[in-house]
Amino acid sequence: MRTAHEPVVVSDEAHRQHDPPYELNAGQHVSPVPERPARLDAIATAVRAAGLTSRQALPHDDALITAVHDPGMVAFLRDGHAAWVAAGGPSVLIPDTFRSPRWARGGRLPASPLGRAGWYVTDTATPIVAGSWQAARAGVDVVGTAVDAILDGHHSAYAMTRPPGHHAGPDYLGGFCLLNLAAIAATRLRTEGRVAIVDVDVHHGNGTQDVFWADPEVLYVSVHTDPDHQYPYLSGTAGELGEGPGQGTTRNQPRPPSTGDAGILHAVAVACELVTAFDPTTIVVSLGTDTAADDPLGQLALTASGFTQLGVLLAALDRPTVLVQEGGYALATMGGAVVDVLAAFRPPPGPS
Repeated sequence: MRTAHEPVVVSDEAHRQHDPPYELNAGQHVSPVPERPARLDAIATAVRAAGLTSRQALPHDDALITAVHDPGMVAFLRDGHAAWVAAGGPSVLIPDTFRSPRWARGGRLPASPLGRAGWYVTDTATPIVAGSWQAARAGVDVVGTAVDAILDGHHSAYAMTRPPGHHAGPDYLGGFCLLNLAAIAATRLRTEGRVAIVDVDVHHGNGTQDVFWADPEVLYVSVHTDPDHQYPYLSGTAGELGEGPGQGTTRNQPRPPSTGDAGILHAVAVACELVTAFDPTTIVVSLGTDTAADDPLGQLALTASGFTQLGVLLAALDRPTVLVQEGGYALATMGGAVVDVLAAFRPPPGPS
């Protein structure tokens, strides 16, 4: 029987090893990068102030990663930076040549370490540095430990992770994302029964969608900015529904830019209805706070009250839930937004 424990909060300081000094975004040199260690510092401060205590992640096997990601991509993320530097590349790995399905036979994996990066990385806004693998690998331990808490009988667990993950697909990475931590959590939970993934990041989780595109046992439902206006641009329309046995288990609800509380929360309520109809054993939430009105990278307008109501909608699904941190770049307010969502998963106060 599930007990009304406080949400289990899991973290690992190794995330700090991924700290690129710059990125190239929309053709511009950006420094400091938005996706930096200060993001988790802001969340950790707010979590502590709310009376929640984080626990250290425990080591987990690489099998969690290869259950989701191509071994070649994993090897590249682990070893590619060192090979890039040895071949004459600079300390920040940013490819300038990318594979395209329009090439004959889909292109080929380059022998050159300088060219190989473009086989696995989708954009120039996802720089890789010497510590990127260690940070991404620590995120796997964080979500693995959060899933352990659910399997041990806790009702909710929050994986305080960075870099985010939902843009990383089976054999590619990008959009600030290195390994798809929500997909890793869902794949492990899938051994217990059906899983629903609710993605409330401002961007569509193209990587998560790709991982479970044909899987009838995992529902992926996303509320995000219309991709006509925001990254990843090439996926996230309402007409994308999955295929084969997974037809209908992908459901996207793109929102117009500047959509506020009413429009976002209505879409989340519809998402929750889809989850209830799917009747999963467990839920994974890709929790992005970049839907906030003050987020520098987002185009939606969720308020602090909206985040509170978002948490209420998700908690009302009343299933064991792992919340995985995705985006969110407004350092002054993102910690409060996370705490507002987690508040709905906390047990009511006892009698005085």
